[in-house]
Order: sequence, then structure tokens, then C-alpha cells
Amino acid sequence: MTSLEGKAKTLLELHRPGNPVVLPTVWDAWSANTAVAAGFSGLTLGSHPVADSLGRPDGEGMTFAELVGQVKRVTEAVEVPVSVDIESGYGLEPVQLIDGLLGAGAVGLNIEDTVHSEGKRLRDAAEHADFVRGLREAADAAGVHVVVNARTDLFLRADGDEADRLDRAIARLKLAAEAGADVLYPVGKHADADLRRLTEELPLPVNAIGQPGTPAKEYFAELGVARISFGPFLQAALGAEASRLLAAWA
Repeated sequence: MTSLEGKAKTLLELHRPGNPVVLPTVWDAWSANTAVAAGFSGLTLGSHPVADSLGRPDGEGMTFAELVGQVKRVTEAVEVPVSVDIESGYGLEPVQLIDGLLGAGAVGLNIEDTVHSEGKRLRDAAEHADFVRGLREAADAAGVHVVVNARTDLFLRADGDEADRLDRAIARLKLAAEAGADVLYPVGKHADADLRRLTEELPLPVNAIGQPGTPAKEYFAELGVARISFGPFLQAALGAEASRLLAAWA
């Protein structure tokens, strides 16, 4: 576990508000190698891109075993720390998730509050915090400080009244922070003022989702973001470029 603990520590130290780490969202060994060759010091595997690469739908359409298999291929191909989007946990217990990720060489995770296996219901704030706490306790027991990125889907789902949605997201993510999260992820596109409020009021580094091309890293840095990932957008951009290249030959 010594090597994994070192990678986990490195990953956590990369999160600096105002000087965000960019963790390209990859899906296989080829995309991982491409990102590392471009100079990136950490990676994240996104559930949507990985599912697409396996011919499965997003939203836990693949199994955790299939995800872990792809994680292992990536960690065997690159030396940088790797984080993994584990969706809402595939109906498994935190200890099973942590054991699977560490066994595949990953040292970080994203955990969503949309429960795909239960009709896509939203975990209530305390329930999500309890799941985060379970992940932290399982990682501590394994001897590796897995970097836990607690995500809320309130903005993507547009749940409840828009007028207090930001307040509810902040309250929800603060509970996740108290439960042992390392990073907080209010996934979605935000107005500048809202993103600044999130980075100022939340007690931990904040993850924002970026789209390759624009806006640039400096935009998120000025708003206090500590981590940038791409979700499905890098794979989509490469897919669009591949379609353009292939069109002349169709």
C-alpha cells in the first residue's frame, strides 16, 4: 500500500484553490497515455466515457467489475495518480468499492448522490454524507487516504426551487465535508457569481467541469476552483474530430 498511499498524497496535494489541477477525463490506456504525454500529472476516469468505450450506457449500465477492469488497464499504463468516477456506488458497500479501487491501483474517487439502481432517486443530504463517511472509514482501514470527491447532482437534475438550489447544494456539500470528503463537486455549468460563492463558502477544494477549448484554466483559477475535469466532453470533442476526418473517406 506504500506506493498507493504516496500517489494518494500526491493527488490530494495537487488541489490548490486558485491554481487548479486539471485532471483530464480518460477512459482507456490509450487516452490515459495521450494525456500523460501531454504533460498532465493526474487523471480521472469518467463513468460516461468508460461506459461508451465498453458499449454500455452511462448511469451504471456497466458493472463495477467492468469499470475496475478498465481502471487496472489505465493504472498499469501510467504512473500518475488516478481517480475514478464510481457513479452512485453500483449498489455496493463502501468497503467493497474501496477494496476494488485500491486493488486496481486507483487512489481517488467521485461519488454521486443520484442512485441509479433505485430509479435515479436523489439521496438526501444526510444519507449522502453517511455514504461518504463509509468510504472514508473503509479507506482509512485499508491504510490509504483515498481522495474522496463528493459530488451533488442538484444542478444537473434541477431539483426543487431554483431560488434556493445554491443554498441547498452548499448545505449538502458541507455535510459531505464533515463526513470526510476531500473535494466537493457541484457538477454543472454555473454563473460566475454562483461559482465564486461555491468556492468561497465551501470548506474544501471545489471541482468544476470544463470543456476542452474554452474557457481556459485561468478562468476557473480566478474563480477559486481547485480542480478541473472534463466529464464526457473530451471524448465527445475527439469523437467530433474523428468524424470530421473520416467524412472525407465515407
